[in-house]
Amino acid sequence: MADNESQTEFTSVDINEFFDSKEQSSSGYGPIDTGIVVFTENQRKLIKSLRLQISVSNNAQLEPFNKRVEDLKKLASAIAAFPSLLERANLTGGTRTPTSLIDSLINSNREGDTTLQLPSKATLGKGFLVAKLHTFSSLEKIGQAENVDKKLLSAIHDETISMMFLLLAEDVYLNLIRDTSLPMQSRRQLALSLLLLWEHRADQNISDISPVLQSVWKARTRLAPAFGTMMGTSELIMISFQMDDVWAEFIKTKLGDSGVNQAMEEFLFGISSEQINKLKNMLRERGIAAIGRDEVATFLGTDVKTNVSEDYRDFFQQYSLRRDNARARKRLNLPGPHKTLEDYFIAFVMEKNREKQENDIVAKNVKEDVSSAVVNA
Repeated sequence: MADNESQTEFTSVDINEFFDSKEQSSSGYGPIDTGIVVFTENQRKLIKSLRLQISVSNNAQLEPFNKRVEDLKKLASAIAAFPSLLERANLTGGTRTPTSLIDSLINSNREGDTTLQLPSKATLGKGFLVAKLHTFSSLEKIGQAENVDKKLLSAIHDETISMMFLLLAEDVYLNLIRDTSLPMQSRRQLALSLLLLWEHRADQNISDISPVLQSVWKARTRLAPAFGTMMGTSELIMISFQMDDVWAEFIKTKLGDSGVNQAMEEFLFGISSEQINKLKNMLRERGIAAIGRDEVATFLGTDVKTNVSEDYRDFFQQYSLRRDNARARKRLNLPGPHKTLEDYFIAFVMEKNREKQENDIVAKNVKEDVSSAVVNA
């Protein structure tokens, strides 16, 4: 399937239900859809609504609007021609199956940029997602220029941010898959989620998680933490208990972990753990209780950007800095957080989901056993 515009989302599949083509046919499972989700149902509705409003206000804008959308479909169609990651593929280097790909992801001990080790479809798909993100950003600007309905613009903006979180999720999945402190079952489930993300360029897990992280980011931009104290963190914790239940549970159960605590400080203050510790020591030595964001650069003697906007590009840039620092610390076995706050939170959510699935299976089996016993009584 090349374009697969009719598909809205896919269903998460348990790792034990994943087979190559031959295994699948003999197991009784139906064919796996391997198409890229060019637009979800909600995205198509937004595009249709925007096109309709633009056609009323300025019909001349329709040509660049339609071209942008069609170019994205063509790009997805070209990428879909590459071998699926969810089926057996006979490649020049040998046969590849979903299971062998998952095994290679889990067993990889490569450091640094792994772009050249990843499947072509994964690398190309990331480019598609960036192009899609830019497309929706452009559509939002077109809508702003034409003074279309603000609710529609807000919905398009939210979709753009969700795409940014998909880019972030790809990094997080790769980090967590290689984390040997996690249970193997969790790592395999994460690897499966990554394969599905690569194949479809959509992810239901992240669709559920992104609004939470977006809310946390907005709260972070509106706080004015006092550097040298934990005032900002305590404010964010108070806000957290008024937000999503899963985030509140994460804060309540995980913030006592030193790694999570340090990752939270980096997220909140916008500077590295090393810079935070240096700043605390300097303030302690000088007898200064706390300073504001605008004073941080002066004290550290370097240009740092601690005050960021709600722009999704700022979010991703800040995340990537924290990600790179965490990877460097882990590689060099240095003190400080070896994961980002997003790593910790997504791992927490995935583990909760896995536990729920296991409990549901147990409950279903018990119910079936009871029903069978009643019938046979």
